[in-house]
Amino acid sequence: MSKPLNILFVTSEAEPFAKTGGLADVSGALPQTIKELGHEIRIMMPRYGTISERKFKLHDVIRLREITVPVGNELKSGHVNSSFITSLKAKVQVYFLANQEMFNRPGLYTNPDTKKDYHDNDTRFIFFCRGVLETLKKLGWQPDIIHCNDWQTGLIPAYMKTIYKDEPLFKNIKTVFTIHNLGYQGQFPAESFKKTGLPESEFTMNGVEFYGKLNFMKAGLVYADVITTVSEKYAKEITTSEEYGAGLEGILRKRKKDLHGIINGIDYNIWNPETDPIIDQRYDIKSLEGKEQNKIALCKKFGLQYKEGVPVIGCITRLVDQKGIDLIKEIADDMMKLDIQFVMIGMGEKRYHDFFEAFKKKYPKKAGIVFGMSEEIAHMIEAGADMYLMPSRYEPCGLNQLYSLKYGTVPIVRATGGLDDTIQDVTSSGNGTGFKFYKYDSKELLKTIQRAVKMYHDKKTWQKIMRNGMAKDFSWESSAKKYINLYRSLLK
Repeated sequence: MSKPLNILFVTSEAEPFAKTGGLADVSGALPQTIKELGHEIRIMMPRYGTISERKFKLHDVIRLREITVPVGNELKSGHVNSSFITSLKAKVQVYFLANQEMFNRPGLYTNPDTKKDYHDNDTRFIFFCRGVLETLKKLGWQPDIIHCNDWQTGLIPAYMKTIYKDEPLFKNIKTVFTIHNLGYQGQFPAESFKKTGLPESEFTMNGVEFYGKLNFMKAGLVYADVITTVSEKYAKEITTSEEYGAGLEGILRKRKKDLHGIINGIDYNIWNPETDPIIDQRYDIKSLEGKEQNKIALCKKFGLQYKEGVPVIGCITRLVDQKGIDLIKEIADDMMKLDIQFVMIGMGEKRYHDFFEAFKKKYPKKAGIVFGMSEEIAHMIEAGADMYLMPSRYEPCGLNQLYSLKYGTVPIVRATGGLDDTIQDVTSSGNGTGFKFYKYDSKELLKTIQRAVKMYHDKKTWQKIMRNGMAKDFSWESSAKKYINLYRSLLK
């Protein structure tokens, strides 16, 4: 029997504490599954002002009542609180690095009022990255692996290979860096580099410099021992194309042998129509009639009249181009000529808020739109919609298409990244799990929606497609085992 591993999982957000997107879902679920498989794993993240001390029973860690972190010429102080994520089979300790001035704000990365990134995100996440390593020193805990996620943690591998390389505690620790979305890189002016405290020699094209700027994502890619991303197709896409590589494809090509695609799982404790406490009527693969009750509840929630035999297309999304919102906008009127209803919850760019506001007024009986994010509405859409729309320009993994499969809500997706890896295109006989289009083009999207709507009216075939999806298993266990094998191979 191999000895259990010690892993520190570092992330800027984790469910249930703080969330802006899929990273939080992964950061809440993957560590729990690794713990269930017998390993010691702890999570570390910032202590945002939105995290309730009472609700999550946060307590001080005596040894970590004061952490001092160099940022530029200053010493900034913080402290660490602790809590737990508890599932039926595991209890994972979570450390929160706190600093009132930097993290006690209403948004994680952006100001909710101005919708703009905080001007000092460089300082905040330099403090966080170095603070993680200073916390380990104070704790005296030596993980085998530090698993970093996305740009907010990208400086950790750089620190490990430079400033901290001779510290006895860090000598044998290996770093894994996971790309969840290469589109967000954490780029800052050259002056920000001084705040990192990294040696001058690292501000070059072989280090953290990127077209004259400091790039946190690039730091992770250059210095981590191993890089992973969240689907096999996306791992190929980011090394072969400028569009997907977002300027970093050269480095990724150079590190191709160290780059692994591991598809995300989903947490069936949370996303499962058999046990979901949020939805109107629970159902499973054998009792699909329960889904209709949820459709009635969904229509009511969005102020639409339920119409038997009329498909509801659902969408839960960020309102940005990456998610294919430009395509939806181009075909919106043609889509509404079909006998369908459309419901969406999302937030993002102002121009899309304005567009969907007008769209809702234009089609009050056929379209329901809610701006914002709501777990309750997200669950209602997955349970009540007939189809789920996800026409992304690029999609590293995607989770909503996986939730949709479990809920018998048939995905309509563009064949990119994890969407291509996880959805099998439906054939005329009803084999497959969803409807795919390949070219990033609004006419292709419209044709695919028309194909899905046409097939919806063949009830027997449609139920077969629903059941094909519901029978798929995308639980975290197989992904977690792949990560554990990767950690072990790294330690050899």
